[in-house]
Amino acid sequence: MQISHHFWEASELGRTIRLNRYGERGVPFLAFPAQDGDHRNLEDFGLISAIEPIIEQGRAQVFTIDSYDKESWTSNLHPAEKALRHEAYANFILREIVPFIKHTTQATPWTTGVSMGAYHAANFLFRFPFHFDGVIALSGIYELSQFIGEYSDENVYFNTPLWFLSNLQDPYYLDEIRKKKIVLCVGQGAWEEPMLSHTRRIGDILREKNIPAWVDIWGPDVYHDWPWWHRQLPYFMDKVLP
Repeated sequence: MQISHHFWEASELGRTIRLNRYGERGVPFLAFPAQDGDHRNLEDFGLISAIEPIIEQGRAQVFTIDSYDKESWTSNLHPAEKALRHEAYANFILREIVPFIKHTTQATPWTTGVSMGAYHAANFLFRFPFHFDGVIALSGIYELSQFIGEYSDENVYFNTPLWFLSNLQDPYYLDEIRKKKIVLCVGQGAWEEPMLSHTRRIGDILREKNIPAWVDIWGPDVYHDWPWWHRQLPYFMDKVLP
């Protein structure tokens, strides 16, 4: 499997952002790590190995990126500052990373991630549907109260899919989201709350908005950890990719 390494000196973020690319052909995925993880998180915990056959078949290529969680949502800053810092990260992704992937692959990327990474993957797809073609989100949260309590402002609102999707009425955005491939998965076992409740709620919202989505609730034996994500990601990639 071909692996290449890339980095950007992101002055607005106050640090270097690193990116690994796995594979050279197929549908590109921008993959976010689990909470506080870096660009090696998915490789270090075996998820890249789990999907290596799909990468080797030329069906997918994966771009894994550093998170910015420690500087934003999971930091000790005031919630308003957390949201502002996340906005800076989101703007960096849209300005630098997405164009790099599109130029490198001549294709529009999907997003994917596990746990907190699934939040980022879904949030980017739903909030910026014109920049992405699909999402595979595994065991994600879709609102941020565990990090910011009851605080809310405009930046928090537009980074909370359970809020902004519920109120979204603009047909321009809704019609674009309806064109996307959307896969949301969660288990019913240990440590899968509040992710299970969030996934069910967002599934209800998508149905109400007539947005096609594959919302797959796995069984009570399926817990919130890497061994299940090793099974889920290749399963869904195999089902939805050419």
